[in-house]
Amino acid sequence: MKNMGAQFLIVTVFLALASSLAFASDPNPLQDFCVAVDEPEAALFVNGKFCKDPKLATAEDFFLKGLDVAGNTSNKVGSNVTQVNVAQIAGLNTLGVSLARIDFAPYGLNPPHTHPRATEILTVLEGTLYVGFVTSNPENRLITKVLNKGDVFVFPIGLIHFQFNTGHTNAVAISGFSSQNPGVITIANSVFGSKPPISDDVLSKAFQVEKNVVDYLQAQFWVNN
Repeated sequence: MKNMGAQFLIVTVFLALASSLAFASDPNPLQDFCVAVDEPEAALFVNGKFCKDPKLATAEDFFLKGLDVAGNTSNKVGSNVTQVNVAQIAGLNTLGVSLARIDFAPYGLNPPHTHPRATEILTVLEGTLYVGFVTSNPENRLITKVLNKGDVFVFPIGLIHFQFNTGHTNAVAISGFSSQNPGVITIANSVFGSKPPISDDVLSKAFQVEKNVVDYLQAQFWVNN
């Protein structure tokens, strides 16, 4: 009986590990592709999108042009993210990948943010970036690196991270994601720019500052990247 119990425990642990690995990114598709189509409100969504009849799919469903065009960085943070996910390429639906182009003005910042559904891998095409992420509680350890052209850095799924152009020239990076729709939560926007606003009683206590500081921050225009 002890041997059977041990074997059962081993099998259970193995299945748990296999399950966790299997769901580390978007679920694998059970067909060649599932080109996303918009439908009126319905009761059922599979992977967030409905599928076009595969026989009606065309090359345009898997194509996007214009990623060579720099994004407009004339904003408060000096950066612009051009997303290429299932919203831009319908053929990405169920394939579990996406990417983005990130443009930086001199000393531009892609502010601290998280991707709740994806790990990110970033490659610098031009310029120099100071990048980093913070580990989860209780350590909250900051891990950073200065990246130059051709360097690659990984931001683990769900962790707060950022990219900052340390140079006096423009910088460009390309990021890949392990989800067709990685999502993004910009920390300052979410905390101080929520609609309706979070109570200043809550935020002043959370950040240990006076309410007038919270009110000032909530009155700012927060850039969505």
